[in-house]
Amino acid sequence: MAGGKETPRQKMIGMMYLVLTALLAMNVSKQILKGYVAVNESLEKSKLHLIDNNKRVVEAFKNTINGNKAAQPYYDRALEAEKWIDEVYKYVSDVRTNVVKETEKYETGADTAKLKYLQNMDNYDIPTHFLIGAEANAPENGPLTATELKGKLNGLSDKLLGMLETMQKTKGQNLFPSDYEGLKKKLSDMRPHDSGEEEDGIKFTWETENFYHLPEAAVITNLNKIQSDLKNVEAEILQIFSGASGKLAIKFDRLTAKVIAPSSYIQSGQPYKADIFLAASSSQLSSDDMEILIGSDSASKGTGGTKVPIVGGEGKYEVGTGGQGAQTYKGVIKFKKPDGTFDYFNFSGEYMVAAPAVAVALDKMNVVYIGVENPMTISAAGVSPTDLIVNVSGCGATKTGGAGGKFILKATSPGTMQVSVSAKTKDGTKPQGPPQKIRVKKIPDPTPKLGGKLCQGITEIPKVQLSAIGGVGAEVPGFDFDVKFPVMSFVFSASVKGNLKEFTCQGPNLSPEARDVLQKLGPGGKAYFEEIKVKAPDGTIRKITTASLKVK
Repeated sequence: MAGGKETPRQKMIGMMYLVLTALLAMNVSKQILKGYVAVNESLEKSKLHLIDNNKRVVEAFKNTINGNKAAQPYYDRALEAEKWIDEVYKYVSDVRTNVVKETEKYETGADTAKLKYLQNMDNYDIPTHFLIGAEANAPENGPLTATELKGKLNGLSDKLLGMLETMQKTKGQNLFPSDYEGLKKKLSDMRPHDSGEEEDGIKFTWETENFYHLPEAAVITNLNKIQSDLKNVEAEILQIFSGASGKLAIKFDRLTAKVIAPSSYIQSGQPYKADIFLAASSSQLSSDDMEILIGSDSASKGTGGTKVPIVGGEGKYEVGTGGQGAQTYKGVIKFKKPDGTFDYFNFSGEYMVAAPAVAVALDKMNVVYIGVENPMTISAAGVSPTDLIVNVSGCGATKTGGAGGKFILKATSPGTMQVSVSAKTKDGTKPQGPPQKIRVKKIPDPTPKLGGKLCQGITEIPKVQLSAIGGVGAEVPGFDFDVKFPVMSFVFSASVKGNLKEFTCQGPNLSPEARDVLQKLGPGGKAYFEEIKVKAPDGTIRKITTASLKVK
């Protein structure tokens, strides 16, 4: 058979060889069949346990409705899901009955899952014929076929997922987020999935993987596994629906840190005390489960009072404030238990109402000076610096900055400016007290400096130090701002041998002629620096006092 023309005898021998090889390959070991028998019996026991357990859960679920009306919608949904699952479960039994009937050649239908009683459990041809058909790559789609079974399972998954989505959008039928996501994934996973693998020209689908060329024992086992999976899904639905209805109590799914202090208003020197703990709440709690009533108490069974809105399982209390001083309030939490009765929890609280208070502080001086940057810090009681709105007016004032309540003020004319402070709130802006008034002044005139010394009146200088005087400077003594007053010009005069010499100098330095005259002064000689003009930080030109010196 390696090549060349074959005789009819050779062709016959080759064909017999292929048939024998195929028969040997398809022969199913008795040990393998025994394995299927063991697995199938385990699945049968599991199914019976699930069926019995689900019945008990449904019965217990039903008994909770009288004491908890909120359970009724969940119970109805559970029964609806159970009905759909049972319909597909019965259909799988019909498929199994048909396979057993045709393979075992029963005269009438017989639904038996006991493999050990079957005579042809190693037969793979008949189950394949009825479930798949002649072509593995094109399974037949008819009554009780693998393709129809796949459609039934997909349809069931779609219906259950649709129910789940509807419940999550319907008040009184919601599931906890974690339960909803977990069940949604489980229902999606129950859909038949194709592996997409290929072997010997056959592209494996869910139908071929589970029923093509498999012995009757394997086919029956796979069908029983499908039924077991259906009952598992049913058990999951019953457990989650009954839990969500309140049968298993409310699920507290939120943990938050809480701080409760006897008072939030503390005088200096007194200790601050607070209880710090984790509080559990449920995001599913609504006004149907819990009411918070201000002005009521447990003695009145929660009648009367003002209801507090419930948001995310927590009461959001808000009240306007008018009068100042300590304010108190009390109320009760009315909590519905799973049996429909109520528990009552009294509570009380207090808070301090104070008039809006704002602090405007100049960081360097108590006035704003023209021509320099004046740092200012603003704070308001109970208001974050990021929520402050600051406006300035008068004296050509402007402001910059604002981070952490720190600002820079500038002004252009003397007088009185105003600083207004407001706070951003959810209802708009709220003034924080009346506007603050701040004086605006020019920077004081500087004092002349000769040889690095401030000159106020007549300054005596030894003859040997005259060479250190090259001109005149200007400085404001004791001023917190680093300001410069550059000298623009001055007039120097001195008397030498009875002759008055006078020179106009530009800038801060003596002219060569003026310096020469200064150096010739002897003991008792006097010199004058007059008409000193300086440029102020605001850009204006000022004339400052005369600096006089006398040689010792």
